[in-house]
Amino acid sequence: MVRAGTVETSDDALAEWTAVRDQARACRACDLWRPATQTVFGEGPVPAPLMFVGEQPGDKEDLAGKPFIGPAGRILDRALANAGIARDKAYVTNAVKHFKFTRRGKIRLHQKPDTAEIKVCNQWLARERAIVRPRLIIAMGATAVRAVFGKAMPIGRNRGRLIDLVESAKCLITVHPSYLLRVEEEDKEREYQAFVADLGLAKPFTR
Repeated sequence: MVRAGTVETSDDALAEWTAVRDQARACRACDLWRPATQTVFGEGPVPAPLMFVGEQPGDKEDLAGKPFIGPAGRILDRALANAGIARDKAYVTNAVKHFKFTRRGKIRLHQKPDTAEIKVCNQWLARERAIVRPRLIIAMGATAVRAVFGKAMPIGRNRGRLIDLVESAKCLITVHPSYLLRVEEEDKEREYQAFVADLGLAKPFTR
C-alpha cells in the first residue's frame, strides 16, 4: 500500500489521484491562485466511503498545503472522534482549492468564494469524487452545498438528513465547523452536539 496525502490507498488509485492533484496545482481558471500560496487539494484514502467537503482552505491550510489543519479542522477532528469516525478513513477536501482573502495589515481575512469561483473549481471536486467513489458526501456549509448540488439549499432546512445523489451516493448536509467558532459562548456546546449528531449519521456508511 502507498499513501495519498496522509493515509493508505491503492497504487492505481494513488496514481490517478496524484495526476489530478498535480493538474490542480497548475490551475489558472480563476484569479484566486494569484494571491494564494498554493493549491490545497484534498487528502485521504481512495476510494473511501466518506467524502467531507468544506468551503475553501484557510490561512493555515494555504501555508501548509493541507486541508482542515487549522481551528476548524481541530473541531472537525474532535467531532469525528465523538461520532466514532476515524478521520483517516475519510477523504477530506474543499469546494474551492485556493484561499480567498483580503489583507488587513499583516492579517489575511477570509472572504467567501462567489458563485463563479465555485463553478470554475467544481471540475476538481468532480474529479476527486470520481476517484474517491464515496458512498456518502458530507457537505459542510453553504459553499459546499452549492458545489455538490449546483444550487443553494438552506442548511437549517436540509441538515441532518440523507439526500439521494446520482450513482447511488447520498449526501448529508451540515454546518461548516468554522460556524462553531463564531456562535455565542452559551450556544457553543448545544451547536457542537448538534454537529456531532449530524456526523453520527455518517458512521453506518463506514461499515
